[in-house]
Amino acid sequence: MLFLIWLVLSVVAVSLILLPLALWRREIFQRYSGARPVACPENQQAAAVNIDVRHAAETGMDGCPNLRLSDCTRWPERSKCNQACLSQALEAVPYKTGDVKTRTKQIYHLPIILAAFAAWCLGAIWHSHYMFRTRWMDAIGLTRAQVKQMVWFLSPHLVSAAACLLFAYGVAWLLAVCHRKGVLQGILMSALLCGTVVATACYNIATLPHDLLAIEAGYALLATLTVGAIVGGLYDKLVLPSQ
Repeated sequence: MLFLIWLVLSVVAVSLILLPLALWRREIFQRYSGARPVACPENQQAAAVNIDVRHAAETGMDGCPNLRLSDCTRWPERSKCNQACLSQALEAVPYKTGDVKTRTKQIYHLPIILAAFAAWCLGAIWHSHYMFRTRWMDAIGLTRAQVKQMVWFLSPHLVSAAACLLFAYGVAWLLAVCHRKGVLQGILMSALLCGTVVATACYNIATLPHDLLAIEAGYALLATLTVGAIVGGLYDKLVLPSQ
């Protein structure tokens, strides 16, 4: 009985501590959410910007959030601006839903292609005779003749290239949805996607021979890091400026 009372009091105490924080976080989201009209200081043309509400909520627990923009209709071409329009955005009334279309889910294809190509090349080297091809063939129970025949008829290189490209697009989509960029964020999103895929196919993966599983796990780890670093690091950088 005493334990139950202690548990209830603990829950109440934690709730009283967390409730103000949750309410303040909700206030920040309501205050800074939505696209806002501004006049770009560079050309005095109309633009629409979004304030990074997640960053504001993360840094605003002391009552002084660090404000910055997360999107603009002139980005990514002018994404390196000094965000001098932030003061305008804070005073502007947000657009209503549907009044303006901002590029909040922009995906940049060139970094994705480079990341997929790098992962594919890494796989080709990883499974070559210079590294793990012999162990891989022994683990899967194939001879060199059978491997050559499989390569000729089934074109596994094309399948692996398609898988690398699909995975890179998945990482880019997660970055776009979460409004994140950078090497670390790319690696985190890549690890999240890889973990989801592994968890989905966990039963089938567990039936693989131990040696084969070790080889493929090593390649999957390197490919995940490579794709995440390239897609996140080059996000919105390899973009041709609009005319």
